[in-house]
Amino acid sequence: MKKAVGEGQSQIKRNYYNQIFRLVLPIALQNLLSAAVSSADVIMLNYVGQSAISAVSLASQYTSVLFMVFYGLGTGATMLCSQYYGKKDYQAIRAVEGIALRFSIPAALMFALLAFFFPTQVMTVFTNESELIVLGAQYLRLMGVAYLCWGLTEVYLAVLRSIGKVKISMFLNILAFAMNVVLNAVFIFGLFGAPKLGVQGVAIATSVSRLLQLVGCMLVSVREQEIKLKLSLVFVRNKLLLTDFLKMALPALGNDVAWGLAFSMYSVILGHLGSDVVAANSIVTVVRNFGTVLCYGVASGGCILVGNILGEKRMEDARYAAKLVMRLTVITGLLGGAIVLLVMPFVIHFASISDTALGYLKVMMLINSYYIMGTAVNTTLIAGIFRAGGDSRFGLICDVIDMWCYAVPLGFLAAFVWKLPVMWVYFLLCTDEFVKWPWVIRNYVSGKWMKNITRENLEYE
Repeated sequence: MKKAVGEGQSQIKRNYYNQIFRLVLPIALQNLLSAAVSSADVIMLNYVGQSAISAVSLASQYTSVLFMVFYGLGTGATMLCSQYYGKKDYQAIRAVEGIALRFSIPAALMFALLAFFFPTQVMTVFTNESELIVLGAQYLRLMGVAYLCWGLTEVYLAVLRSIGKVKISMFLNILAFAMNVVLNAVFIFGLFGAPKLGVQGVAIATSVSRLLQLVGCMLVSVREQEIKLKLSLVFVRNKLLLTDFLKMALPALGNDVAWGLAFSMYSVILGHLGSDVVAANSIVTVVRNFGTVLCYGVASGGCILVGNILGEKRMEDARYAAKLVMRLTVITGLLGGAIVLLVMPFVIHFASISDTALGYLKVMMLINSYYIMGTAVNTTLIAGIFRAGGDSRFGLICDVIDMWCYAVPLGFLAAFVWKLPVMWVYFLLCTDEFVKWPWVIRNYVSGKWMKNITRENLEYE
């Protein structure tokens, strides 16, 4: 009897691992390609100059804030859609997609207008060096098209992922990333008779690739039977779903924006400490992105799987699935740190930056080799497992206190009041993930996040 029970548990574990890997691997591949594009940008701009690398790195912080807005909206949609997919309610999923689009389109439009008409003012937030401001403004002015396309594609792809269609999302992202790299080379190096445009070429390549991705989403939408990308969905009305979306998405959005803005403030602090540390930070960010590829994949895949199970009202199965997800998180966190250490000699050898920046880079990579574990655990719990059960409020409170009441003030004090050495400032900023571990892990163990958030007998206007 015990043997049969043990075999049954082993089969359940294998089934869950299979489901997790089917979700995680395509998402991880997307993350890998995204990191590869960022890496390609840095490598190619390396031949333009250190100022070009620094300017694009700082300007990208503005884009990162918008990404956090889209990520928060996409997460809100995923929280609801994954559970409604568990009960196969496609009408509710379409309504949630429309609600998310109502927020993402205005956000994309606002960021695009600011980037086009006020790029210099935006850049002055991140640095006081005139050369970086000029180059960054050139980059931002051409990014508007990318922002507008992004506002549509990110919501649609998030909904597709939430119903398990991660391969479609993976293919469309591969298309965008591949075109981005090719066009970067064309416009940075002036291939095939094209002009050498430097940082402007990077922006053009990004905008064109995002436009092609939007076209790809439209083509997929034509073939999809249940979930389509249609602007008419913004007019589908359901007060209960809107209430649920706002209740869950707004804290998630606030959490991601607070986190993204705080990270941007880290760049502001470092940006006012000189171009050497900015150049080093831009490179180490790319390396860290490679190291967190699997970690973020596990977080996203875990959110979808646990959400589907909770939508079926299988609470204990959801707890067990979350436990398996956390095991994978620890493993991928260790692998991520090992990746940073393994590539460190090659990155240092090939980086065309000043000796001062190179010294910063060495220390920063060592710090990030363990920082990835902190990021992995918190991302999987806060942005994955907790949100699968509709608990996005905890993450908002946790990150606002941790980053805005602790890390950002500490960074400013260390840099501009205590005037500590640059690497001490960076080290203190990188304590943020570990400070919140006790509260995050405690919330996970309590099981308060396990909730079915679907509704019955929904009516639409």
